[in-house]
Amino acid sequence: MKKLTFLLFVSLLLFLPLKTLAQRKLVDLIVQNGTIVTMDANRRIIENGAVAVNKGEIVAVGTAVEISQKFSSKQIVNANGKVVIPGLVNTHTHIPMTLFRGISDDLDLQDWLTKFIFPAEAKNVTEDFVRVGTRLGLAEMIRGGTTTYCDMYYFEDAVADETFKAGMRGVLGETIIDFPVPDNKTWDEGLAYTERFVKKWQGNSLIVPAIAPHAPYTVSEEHLKSARALSDKLNAPLVIHLAEAVTETDFIQQKHKGIRPIEFVEKIGFLNNRVIAAHVIQANERELEILKMRGVGIAHNPQSNMKLAAGVAPVPLMLKMDLPVGLGTDGAASNNDLSMWEEMDTAAKLHKVFSGDPKVVPAQQAFEMATIRAARALHLEKIIGSIETGKRADIVIVDFDGLNQTPFYNVYSHLVYATKADDVRTVIIEGKVVMRDRRLLTLDENVIKKDANAYRQKIIKSLSD
Repeated sequence: MKKLTFLLFVSLLLFLPLKTLAQRKLVDLIVQNGTIVTMDANRRIIENGAVAVNKGEIVAVGTAVEISQKFSSKQIVNANGKVVIPGLVNTHTHIPMTLFRGISDDLDLQDWLTKFIFPAEAKNVTEDFVRVGTRLGLAEMIRGGTTTYCDMYYFEDAVADETFKAGMRGVLGETIIDFPVPDNKTWDEGLAYTERFVKKWQGNSLIVPAIAPHAPYTVSEEHLKSARALSDKLNAPLVIHLAEAVTETDFIQQKHKGIRPIEFVEKIGFLNNRVIAAHVIQANERELEILKMRGVGIAHNPQSNMKLAAGVAPVPLMLKMDLPVGLGTDGAASNNDLSMWEEMDTAAKLHKVFSGDPKVVPAQQAFEMATIRAARALHLEKIIGSIETGKRADIVIVDFDGLNQTPFYNVYSHLVYATKADDVRTVIIEGKVVMRDRRLLTLDENVIKKDANAYRQKIIKSLSD
């Protein structure tokens, strides 16, 4: 009898772990053992944390012990000694312009655009150019931990195609403008192309197609209204450069009886909660109130603005008013890279020195502007920008043991002031690993460099013709 009881006891001990294992839910991916900077509403930081991912969605966030008790996976990403953050969000760029990196520097905005960029685009931009430049930009951004970006350029259908194939998330706007451009020679052609583009990509898991009238100084009032009408018809975002420089303000005031750019687009009924406005430098408090009332997202591009001497956006006031302002790099022709780490560092320091107050834009706020507040700027805060249950699994793992990060005291300080793009180890977008231990999995870096350098020769020749 005692022997039978002992055997039953041993059997129970053996059975319990198997039962516990059977009760754990199988998921696609678990990231474990890292310090998780969630950027959720409570800004939780979880030491020795873990994230469970299934079908592209975050299904649980907690300590490694908690997650291991409830979930199992054949794919485990070990983040021991590393920091796990939401994927960075670049709120404004022109991704194919990586191929124009460095062709014209140290100029004011209007000269840079009219004497160099617009002519270079007219001579060089084709669908193939756009694809090559997009792949180069995608590789650079993924390597730096950017998982979502907002773009406006030509042949945007090709940008969307390359972005989707690389497994990256994008709010992608087809640029429409009042003069002939590489993909469409008239406004009507551009609008028709844009409608086809939006309809093709709407509902895609990674691509949000958008309508991108270039700016109030390059698009007429009538055409701005028609872009807004198309946006209403298709329920698509509107991406626009707005209040970017003094020259723009002067132009609008001269043409429209003294009103300023933000006042002008408000007056004509252009603004709503689908608009994403890039730059917003020439803005006073009353104009910011208009943007807040309309729910407009704002893309702040500190390095590009500085390089073109376009001015300094009133970001401390935007933050005080709790506006949805995110960071962007702008195009690589005016920056000249796509590093969100540099934008965070620059934004925090620029507004300190410009305001004379070292307390403005502290590190945590700067990091918010590259994650959850940037997601708000793109009107995507319900699905990205933080690591929390129910959101899409856009996750980045960052090394924290580099010489530039030693010793470590404060996670936000390190992320904003010390971390560089090269410190990013692994990138996950929509639950899929697109870079593991610094190796790109969806893009061929050697081919990308070869193709980009081939275009370099063509561009040099075109500029000398």
